[in-house]
Amino acid sequence: MRKPIVAASIFAAAALVLTGCSAADSADSGASDSAWPEEITISLVPSTENADLAEALTPLTSYLSDELGIKVNGVVASNYAATVEALGADQAQVIITDAGSLYNAINQYDAELILRDVRFGASSYASVAYTNNPDKYCDDEPVKAKYAANDVELSFCNGIEKAGEASTGTGPAAIDSLEKIDKGTKVALQAATSPAGYQYPVVAMQAAGIDTDKDITQVPVEGNNNAVLAVYNGDAEVAFGFWDARSSVLTEAPDVADKVVAFAYTDMIPNGGVAVSSSLPDDLVAKLTKLMDGYVDSSDEAKQVMTDLVSLTDWTAETNQDEIDRYGEILQKFSN
Repeated sequence: MRKPIVAASIFAAAALVLTGCSAADSADSGASDSAWPEEITISLVPSTENADLAEALTPLTSYLSDELGIKVNGVVASNYAATVEALGADQAQVIITDAGSLYNAINQYDAELILRDVRFGASSYASVAYTNNPDKYCDDEPVKAKYAANDVELSFCNGIEKAGEASTGTGPAAIDSLEKIDKGTKVALQAATSPAGYQYPVVAMQAAGIDTDKDITQVPVEGNNNAVLAVYNGDAEVAFGFWDARSSVLTEAPDVADKVVAFAYTDMIPNGGVAVSSSLPDDLVAKLTKLMDGYVDSSDEAKQVMTDLVSLTDWTAETNQDEIDRYGEILQKFSN
């Protein structure tokens, strides 16, 4: 029997859901040379601090326990790196984690990537270059396109979105326009650990021939909303943030669509996803993948659980591991 994690943050009461099926009965998904374990453990980092995380997790672990016919435990990790450590120590066999941790789990512990996170139809997103000076950075007149997440129209130029249509946030696009960032330009950048607010933008600017230590004036900001507000308020000429961070400041800056224009997209930054231990039998992995891929459509409650627990709208079996590998390469540039 596998040993589940024992930690203060474990909500074991929520996850220890027993069913009437035996592990042997579960193997009807396909033949396998390996017996299924009597239980497996999922490690994840919730996206919000819920007062009752046990209640939030129970529907997912119950669903998987019922369908697999084995006990599925759920544990809370203190951070994303801890999910990798749990998998490496065989304290968890399934992890729901961020892209960097997926990369580390795959390369350090031979984990298998089975699903990618989906938010509003996308499993990856670009870092967006924003400006309050479209005359300098735009080769055409800005147009309005709709951001589907909250149905608001925002401004874009350089053909990165089409007028009157839903924006896609697909990069790279108009990346050459970053070459217009000249010496002394004030550029709002987030913490060095931020993929959309620092890492991908710095790599893109360096590829455009900009010495990000000497050629620009870095304006440190905390969070994507403050990156947008730095441009909105004139504290910086250019800022970077996730697609589309402007939607996060509509209350304090209702005219942000007119004052802050998106002019370029970087390479795509992958969402996180689900990885499993190489110790799990192939047929168990196949059934687990199918169940989790279809979870959001299993009930109205499942949709709510996905939103509340991990801020997702779905999972997809289209893993696009090349995006994860590229992300790992970029992470290594910023590791000390």
